[in-house]
Amino acid sequence: MTGQDEVIAYLVDPASHGGVPVERIDTHISVVVLAGQRAFKLKKAVRLPFLDFTSLDSRKSACHAEFTLNSRATPALYRGVTAVTRRADGGLALGGDGPVLDWVVEMRRFDQATLFDRLVRTDALDRARMNELTETIHAFHRAQPPRRDRGGVTGLTWTIDTNRASMLAQVPAILDAAKVEALAEASHAALARCGALLEERREAGKVRWCHGDLHLGNICLLDGKPALFDAIEFSEDIACVDVMYDLSFLLMDLDHRGQRRMANWVMNHYLDLSADFGGIAPMPLFLSARAGVRAHVAATMATQAQGADRDRLAGEARSYLDAALAYLDPMPPRLLAVGGLSGSGKSRMGRELAPFLAVPGAAVVRTDVLRKHLMGVAIHDKLGAEGYGAEVTERTYQALYDTCAQLLAVGHSAVADAVFAMPQQRAAIEEVAAKAGVRFDGLWLEAPPDLAAARIRERKANVSDATPEILDWQRSWDVGTITWARIDSSPPKDVSLIAGKAALGL
Repeated sequence: MTGQDEVIAYLVDPASHGGVPVERIDTHISVVVLAGQRAFKLKKAVRLPFLDFTSLDSRKSACHAEFTLNSRATPALYRGVTAVTRRADGGLALGGDGPVLDWVVEMRRFDQATLFDRLVRTDALDRARMNELTETIHAFHRAQPPRRDRGGVTGLTWTIDTNRASMLAQVPAILDAAKVEALAEASHAALARCGALLEERREAGKVRWCHGDLHLGNICLLDGKPALFDAIEFSEDIACVDVMYDLSFLLMDLDHRGQRRMANWVMNHYLDLSADFGGIAPMPLFLSARAGVRAHVAATMATQAQGADRDRLAGEARSYLDAALAYLDPMPPRLLAVGGLSGSGKSRMGRELAPFLAVPGAAVVRTDVLRKHLMGVAIHDKLGAEGYGAEVTERTYQALYDTCAQLLAVGHSAVADAVFAMPQQRAAIEEVAAKAGVRFDGLWLEAPPDLAAARIRERKANVSDATPEILDWQRSWDVGTITWARIDSSPPKDVSLIAGKAALGL
């Protein structure tokens, strides 16, 4: 027994951990050993197109980098870096003064059942939990330093070319060479179309030292809160990326698992928090590149597996490759406006219809959120009368029109969510669609006053400042002639959604 085989055998031996049961988890580049309340992560001595762990020094450096980088988001999870050494009697030890055979990252063990890739399979992730996760990601992104020396066109070119090389390494055993080449060609074409925007975002500080591998398998619940772990430590090209590209891994992962509605929640809550609508234009390329990453990772793991596991992983790799191609052929843009008095259910309707209009969903632009950004307050802070004067309201609606126009211009669908009580406001949003040359649909939601007031009173962590008293005031307004499709939102939400979809021809 030589090399890492001896180290792995030592790590997976319960006797090395006081006799407690041991569980082993393999990825394409690591071996993770769970023992008691601790976990140990060993870097495999492998060389791939995007990393080289073949030397002991490279693995040592990677372990220290992993500890440092992951301590940013989840310091309670990461304990340090430990050497696996040779004892004087020839045995191995964790720590000690003997010759170093390898290095491991030591972590606090957490319940594997709280991994988000497991929670999603049991329908244990609701909108509140995903909002909490999105807020964690947004706060993490905001805390990281800009990296104007990374990302942009150069960064995405590297990603596209690395994906291609990594996938071609698995041809023809796993992947189809023609599809791999078609993906690379289509990806470079998409990059050419949005390259100037990516450079603007890089210069504006949107490229940061992010997580880099933000899929569901690298998110867990720690002390009851979403926690990000296993950030990329071995490549600044992978980790120092546009914040929306970082987020897109989570969006793609959810979408590929049949959870587009959930992906839409995350994307739009991130937009509410950040107002970063400029990051939507490259989203098809971002999603495609992330699917390409998963394609070559699954293909590599398939070559290391046997039997049914190999077949499963090979199928996953081909499915991700197909998805990567499909993301580069987005739906045509359209504009949906959803209006109605407070408590009518318009925001819920807009949110639920968005996943049917784009991938992973139309961008929902809300006056409630825009108003908070214009006033310089957090979205859940309450505004006083100063936030609802005629001048602020006019600026808010103009921001709504401008943002929707911006989204349509780059080929992405938008949902405009506002009261739209004034005929001129409804006419203005219709004009946005007309100027963009896209389909427009308008929905006007209505609910009995008592039901609308009850909904307002029951709201929790809601960005709207509406109260039952404000609803009473709104009911005195003359809204003029409503030409939009009128939807009675008093039935259960599933029934109302069916009516909304029917009005849109969905």
